[in-house]
Amino acid sequence: MAHRTLRRHLRAARRATVAALRGAPRPRRRVLGGRRIIADGLARAPWTDIYYDAMTASWPRFFGALAVAFVALNLFFAAVYDLGGEPVANARPGSFSDLFFFSVETTSTVGYGDMHPQTFYGHVVATVENFIGLAALALMTGMIFARFSRPRARLMFSKNPVIAIHDGAPTLLVRVANARDSFISEATARMWTLRPVRTAEGRRYVGFQSMRLIKSENPALALTWTLFHPVDVDSPLYGVDAESLRTAEINFIVSVSGFDETSAQMLRARHTFAAQDVRPDHEFVDIIRVDEDGVRHVDYGKLHDIRPVARGADPPT
Repeated sequence: MAHRTLRRHLRAARRATVAALRGAPRPRRRVLGGRRIIADGLARAPWTDIYYDAMTASWPRFFGALAVAFVALNLFFAAVYDLGGEPVANARPGSFSDLFFFSVETTSTVGYGDMHPQTFYGHVVATVENFIGLAALALMTGMIFARFSRPRARLMFSKNPVIAIHDGAPTLLVRVANARDSFISEATARMWTLRPVRTAEGRRYVGFQSMRLIKSENPALALTWTLFHPVDVDSPLYGVDAESLRTAEINFIVSVSGFDETSAQMLRARHTFAAQDVRPDHEFVDIIRVDEDGVRHVDYGKLHDIRPVARGADPPT
């Protein structure tokens, strides 16, 4: 029984490997708006989108992949050297490790001098390896630089948007905070809903709908920024009560962009939350206070804190 199970798993792994090498469509798991989605029918091979994979992989996985590729490349050239008759001087006869380390020295252009090509075959292989090694080194350097130089916004979004009365009208509030000691000039915010709709023909589509913000621009985002969306007749939330929010298939997308004065680059941040995250009849807890010396304190630990509020009360500023 155990042998049959093992064979079944091996066959499945072999089919997955062959499919990956051929670029055959296979399921891909994604998380959008807190919902797990499996995308079928996408042709995906390991080499089809190397740059995207390098940009999205975690740092341990990124450097691990580079290390595996580096070792594999040098193992391959060590095997190629081994096909010739003693092509490397001072390498011990039959020592594959010497050929491997000579390949490492050649690929990295170190060249310690104790081993060097001594035959025409060795010089040809070393020439090819030098060219491939220089190209691979440039590619690795470029990907590492791209990861380090890519602008990243350190914007924090409140976990739970709230709905409270603001200026006499029900309003959806989302709090944003800048976690860096820098200004984001000409910051712009936008908000959308992503939800299914029915057409006049009865077809079901999932589409975006823009949500109006009372103030969608901030000349200098330094600490916090609260976004206000009035729930009026033009709002996609108009007529939606608390019970409907708990079962609604609605996702909210908040996008903030602006110019970071420190890095002199455009920054963009996006946050998605579901309708179940919205807390009606709540307000945000104040995170800014001024002490007796007139010094302003910002408690980012309270960014996500909310509290119930009675209907008709205006949220704190």
